[in-house]
Amino acid sequence: MKDQHYEITICSDSVGETAEAVVKATIRQFDAHQVTTKRIGHIKHEDEIRTIMESAASRGGFVAYTLVQPELREMMREEAIRLGVRAVDIMGPMMQAFIDTFNDSPKRKPGLQHEMDDDYFKRVEAIEFAVKCDDGRDTSALLKAEIVLIGVSRTSKTPLSIFLAHKGLKVTNLPLVPEVKPPRELFMLPGSRIVGLTMDPDKLLKIRTERLKAVGLPFGAKYAAMERIMEELDYAQKLMNQVGCPIINVTDKAIEETAGIIMGYL
Repeated sequence: MKDQHYEITICSDSVGETAEAVVKATIRQFDAHQVTTKRIGHIKHEDEIRTIMESAASRGGFVAYTLVQPELREMMREEAIRLGVRAVDIMGPMMQAFIDTFNDSPKRKPGLQHEMDDDYFKRVEAIEFAVKCDDGRDTSALLKAEIVLIGVSRTSKTPLSIFLAHKGLKVTNLPLVPEVKPPRELFMLPGSRIVGLTMDPDKLLKIRTERLKAVGLPFGAKYAAMERIMEELDYAQKLMNQVGCPIINVTDKAIEETAGIIMGYL
């Protein structure tokens, strides 16, 4: 496998985001830099599946698919057998379990995940809120937020805010700096609505040093000095203890993992 390139084909009769998310989560569990993905969405006809499967067979990879139309799923299974290509039905077993357990019938309508329902508009509102209130820009928004993230610079506050906003949660974040007094609104919130983010000093030093390089600042600036980092982390720890919030060490944690922990608190 080390010397050969492989491709995973992702097929859907909608956009294909569900299948792609599962495939990419799987790839991350392996040292598979030579594996790429190809997403093909809005499949409507059986002929399309035949062409896709023949291409996959020639490339030596496998296929992951989310197809809700029975005839398309059956064609996928038939072509997989005919060509000897592994095809993974991501949604089918879940739908069958729902049918068997609850004695219900699926709508078999592609793209329901992307319909503009109340949840959709809630997510849009949450994303707009997170962008507007990022990095402590609007301290009055702290009282309107469902979650307030606090932490020193480079502890993933902004990407985490946006990720949670995509889940429909109104999130704002506040950078903690020893020289800047926290806004009074922070102390008006219950600790359960605040989440503190921290990181191991060595990891934070490495991240900040890379950040200096990226913006063209000289090495050795105070921002990336260990003494300064320890000062900031100590200050942040004391403030987090003062407001009584849960604290998450985000060192080597993916955004999704940290978000899962926070949603578990909720």
